Amino acid sequence: MSMLTPPGMGGEYRITGDKYPRMRRPSGRRRIALAVVASTALVGVLGWGTLQLIDVFTGGDKASAAARASGDCDRDRAPATSARAAKPKPLPRPGQITVNVYNATPRGGLAKNTADELKKRGFTIGKVGNATKEYDKKVKGTGLLLGAKAAADTALPVLGTQLAGAERKADGRKGGEVDLVIGDRFKNLAKKEDADKALAALAKPEPTSKPSGRKNC
Repeated sequence: MSMLTPPGMGGEYRITGDKYPRMRRPSGRRRIALAVVASTALVGVLGWGTLQLIDVFTGGDKASAAARASGDCDRDRAPATSARAAKPKPLPRPGQITVNVYNATPRGGLAKNTADELKKRGFTIGKVGNATKEYDKKVKGTGLLLGAKAAADTALPVLGTQLAGAERKADGRKGGEVDLVIGDRFKNLAKKEDADKALAALAKPEPTSKPSGRKNC
């Protein structure tokens, strides 16, 4: 009996010689299964980490895109706000405009005839006569409309509906009167029906442009 055999045990349980019970190495299939499990776990960890990195790096892009979208919406709203804030000045009626009519051509009678026609159309007539030396025989177009800076977008456009192609110019005067200086190419005032249409369009201008599309902000 071997010294390694416990007392009372013998037979097939007896250990003899130099043979000892040994642990068997895992089989090949088991090693493969363990390797597959380990690889799967590693791939999962790497995939999760990659997704986290993508979220980190794309988060800034999303924020930038949101900021750009917000900025676009602000720009879309800005013109409408500015348009409401800057309302055009109310246009005066023809009877509220005093017109001085001057003839800068060698042809006689043009100032009086033009003044009479403007009076029929509702304008108030001031002085009528020949143009001053500054403009006499120097207005090459149909006419020249003169007024104070304040009249540049009020009285002068209204008077301009009566004479197509007339040049407008602001000078240093302080009063509200405006001048119509008849030029070399003058023939007649615009036809009354055409002048009325132009005056109506001036009072109710159509939108100059339409938005191409709206964004959901």
